[in-house]
Amino acid sequence: MKHLILLLFIGISATSMAQQTTVKTAWLEKWDNSKNYLIGIAEAMPEEHYNFKPTERQMTFKEQLLHIKGNMDWLSNTYFTTIAFDRKKEALPKTKEETIAIIKAGYESAYALIETTPLEAFEETVEFFAGPKSKIQILNLLQDHVSHHRGQLIVYLNLKDLEPPAFVGW
Repeated sequence: MKHLILLLFIGISATSMAQQTTVKTAWLEKWDNSKNYLIGIAEAMPEEHYNFKPTERQMTFKEQLLHIKGNMDWLSNTYFTTIAFDRKKEALPKTKEETIAIIKAGYESAYALIETTPLEAFEETVEFFAGPKSKIQILNLLQDHVSHHRGQLIVYLNLKDLEPPAFVGW
């Protein structure tokens, strides 16, 4: 019986570790958690405050969310597909529900593009406005940009005396 339990434990541990053995699998897991965290933030803000901005020079809560999504689309499509990215301006969503659906779609699209990227492609260097970068660096930038603006959104929630969701960092 002890041996069976030990084998089961080893099997579960190995399966868990195998899920984060590559840059891609680690990033995909983190990206899913990032999506859930940002959606939690978006859901925490009442719809009547989606046009709130702390100062005139800042974006509104909704504009921050859409800016995050636009950057996701740009980076994932430009550096993980061969199709030229179309930077057309789309009409702003009218409701909180539409905004959240757009954010989810952005995350899912980026996830699908990264998931289908071969592992060896992450080592490739691409031309970026800040100089040559590896695709691994582009992955980091995707998440860093989300984190940067998500932090601002947490401040927006706090200014409205709303409790942000619990942080998940992996």
